[in-house]
Amino acid sequence: MNAPIRLGADIGGTFTDIALDCGGRMFSTKLLTTYAAPEQAILDGIDVVLAEAEITLADLDIVIHGTTLATNALIERRGAKTAFVTTEGFRDVIEMRTENRFAQYDLNMVLPKPLIPREDRFAIKGRIGAQGQELAALDEAALETLADQITAQGFGAVAIGFIHSYMNPVHEQRAREIIAAKTSVPISISSEVSPQMREFERFNTVCANAYVRPQMADYLTRLQARLKTLGATCPVFMIHSGGGLISVETAAEFPVRLVESGPAGGAIFAADVAQKFGLQKVVSYDMGGTTAKICLIEDYAPKTARSFEVARTTRFAKGSGMPISIPVIEMIEIGAGGGSLAWVDATGRIQTGPESAGSEPGPACYQRGGSRPAITDADLVLGKLDAENFAGGAIRLSTEAAQTAILRNVGDKLGLAAEAAAFGICEVVDENMANAARVHAVENGKNISDNVMIAFGGAAPLHAARLCEKLGIERCLIPVGAGVGSAIGFLKAPFGYEALASNILALSAFNAAAVNALIAGLKATATGFVRAGTSAPIHSEVTAFMRYVGQGWEIPVTLPDRNFTDADAEMLRSNFCENYARFFGRAIAGLDGLEIEIVTWSVKSQDQRAKPVQIALSLGGAQAQHKLSRPVFDPSRGVFVATAIITRSDLTPGARVQGPAIIVERETSTVVTTPFDVVMQSDGSLLLIRKGATA
Repeated sequence: MNAPIRLGADIGGTFTDIALDCGGRMFSTKLLTTYAAPEQAILDGIDVVLAEAEITLADLDIVIHGTTLATNALIERRGAKTAFVTTEGFRDVIEMRTENRFAQYDLNMVLPKPLIPREDRFAIKGRIGAQGQELAALDEAALETLADQITAQGFGAVAIGFIHSYMNPVHEQRAREIIAAKTSVPISISSEVSPQMREFERFNTVCANAYVRPQMADYLTRLQARLKTLGATCPVFMIHSGGGLISVETAAEFPVRLVESGPAGGAIFAADVAQKFGLQKVVSYDMGGTTAKICLIEDYAPKTARSFEVARTTRFAKGSGMPISIPVIEMIEIGAGGGSLAWVDATGRIQTGPESAGSEPGPACYQRGGSRPAITDADLVLGKLDAENFAGGAIRLSTEAAQTAILRNVGDKLGLAAEAAAFGICEVVDENMANAARVHAVENGKNISDNVMIAFGGAAPLHAARLCEKLGIERCLIPVGAGVGSAIGFLKAPFGYEALASNILALSAFNAAAVNALIAGLKATATGFVRAGTSAPIHSEVTAFMRYVGQGWEIPVTLPDRNFTDADAEMLRSNFCENYARFFGRAIAGLDGLEIEIVTWSVKSQDQRAKPVQIALSLGGAQAQHKLSRPVFDPSRGVFVATAIITRSDLTPGARVQGPAIIVERETSTVVTTPFDVVMQSDGSLLLIRKGATA
């Protein structure tokens, strides 16, 4: 039986990446993202890789897609006019937030405005209690009137979020029935989108889902229709923020699950590489055209979380963005991509991002109308990029345009030449990324220098070696296909879904029958989504999020996937204390009456995949020869030096190249700085290893 032909398509803020796995042969390409019709770049990219593989659309067995469109719609506020229906007295929750000040003494602190303005938020009488009991009947007459108002005012979507609906969704379900009877607009309810406690996060998540739902449904319908018209007969699946695959229909109903879909693919790609080389401590570094993402991977699995923030108003500051309460691969993301714009602030400091040139108009060197300098312009001026061979020659770059933009916006303001200003720009963005990595590691109790870096994305290999210098990291892997890493990660993602539900249960009142029923329901939900895409065996992981009573946050405790008995309460207590000690140094023991409770239950189900073939890292042997060189700025010396230019395909396994050097390929270039050498691995990966390192 022939292996299925699988295609991954990743829409980023600047580039759209396509990766095709055809019988074990990989074909890939990068194209500029088309904002007006995002599917066009996918179709154009598919034409390129199909031609190279000499197959047709009808030969594809599956298309896997990830996109930043939902994220961008939230950040840029380009969603539908949405009505938010909530419990009387809770109309302003999404504006009041948690009343926590992430910068306590900053009088000019700025928070994101709520997605839905106050005049579009409607309060309805009716109340569910914290234990799920009905305290006051739902005002159905008021809902009938509101449904007419929603139709008359031309709303494009409706979000419903009632207090404590995660315990009892009956009021939300009835409200949806009443409104749906009088309008055809899509309706999202919080008990389905995010059935977790904490009303601000839950309300904000259901509002975000409703806000982007019409746009995403229209886009996904359009993409499927165009693929079918062109001859595709295969199904299309989406990768969600937690790293699993779901159907297009599920994605259209719950588009908020796609907010981190592209970065999730990158983390899966890095985890697969880590497992292949037996690397248990990895920091993945994904730098594209718009953002850079840092993710910690331990024991071949990315760290996950139940919520994250988008559109932060302050870099690195938790609490400064919009919370999205869904399962997600945890990473830190900053506006530091190849298209991130450089500028000088009021104090005379060079700053980069978060604003990006994107693909339209793009960096100044693209000659597509951009006049402000981006990171790519600085890389070009410093010699890291070949103006005649960028993106395999598909885009011709202008060094003169890059220099002009850098001087006008940075150099002239600071009295610097173009080269010095370009170096300043790159140092700032590299230091920002290093700080992000340090912060992320410290927040997770890790030492960043203990990790091996895996770098991918179109821009990451250009900056990875310098980043390793700053972080004290000894080794860095640039995998095959690094330039389109997220798209390749899509091809390695399992069909998976995580179902969660908040249901507070004290261990002293542990009821095995009730717990088994709750977990069975979650497992049925999760496996139902997985079965929509595969008939393969399914593996499920059960997690309880637990805390001491009175604490504000919970820690995850992994549980066996089996039916529980009442005697298992002691097992949960022991596992919690063990995990608590791992997080905080010691458990709180010996205090009379200190109760432990379970707050949220989770079941993550996914199909089982074969492990990759193991490969041992090679430190190399014979020095590779090179014929070409060009001047490239050396940060350690502060001058331009003659640097070897070697095509990646010309290297053989075991070949070692001394830095400084640049290894070029169609989708990216790997800059090997002076402190590093690079060794070609048996699978074609590049290992950057610090000079003098022995392992």
